[in-house]
Amino acid sequence: MAGNNLVYMILDSCRFDSFMKAKKPNFDRLGEAQQRFSFASWTAPSHFSLLMGQVPHSSPRRVFASEVYKEQFAQWVDRLGVPDLSFKTFVPELCLALVAKKHGYRTFARVSMPVLNPYSGLTRGFDDYKLMSNHNDFAGMVEEMEFPRSERRFYFLNLGETHYPYMLDDKSLPIISGVHGVARGMDDLLARTSDLPSSEPEFFAHETMQFLHDQQVRCVEYVDGVFGALLDKCPKGTHFVIAGDHGELFGEDDYFGHGPVMHRKCFEVPFLDARRPA
Repeated sequence: MAGNNLVYMILDSCRFDSFMKAKKPNFDRLGEAQQRFSFASWTAPSHFSLLMGQVPHSSPRRVFASEVYKEQFAQWVDRLGVPDLSFKTFVPELCLALVAKKHGYRTFARVSMPVLNPYSGLTRGFDDYKLMSNHNDFAGMVEEMEFPRSERRFYFLNLGETHYPYMLDDKSLPIISGVHGVARGMDDLLARTSDLPSSEPEFFAHETMQFLHDQQVRCVEYVDGVFGALLDKCPKGTHFVIAGDHGELFGEDDYFGHGPVMHRKCFEVPFLDARRPA
């Protein structure tokens, strides 16, 4: 049967240098990761771009941006194993899952971040779209994945392990709006606005920032171990696209986190694009 199984895997918030510092023998089996740049600085808009068929870009100079888009869409020919794909194949829907489905793929999504829940508008083109009950459950995703010989499958995975609080007990960490859930406790917060302190909260100490950065590296190492099990499960010829959806700030220039941040480290992400090794 023509075509390949495809796994498009996003390490949420994983910045490039965290990925490169980690010991990751299983990811390294696919080759050396490139430094790329995300199209957005937080999860939701970045995933809309990814599911349109974009991948993190290399920020090339002295080119017309429109030509870069065309080249990126054309690269799905090799990833999907379907000839003659181009930008025209993706319009007007601009939906990777729909393109895969039209070319005979069964399409699945497993996401970790609540902002990507099934009501977010990202489900288009997927036969099966699921928000995991635990945002640190890449192992659960791998356990559910199947690759029957009778069909080609496209799996889109969003991993929360590399997102704050980086698999730590968040009860011991500061509550940060947007990374613990923008809506969580919002009504309570509004009800007690008059009781909030007038001064700005104290920023994290350098040692805390370094600890969190090191913990993201350890999370990449954990994910790499689970990825080894996925490699063993995938058939020969499975194509992998592995990337971060955006970066993260750990105190550089007095920034922490991602989102309303214009800083290079918020956009630097790892990128791997390769077939499963024999």
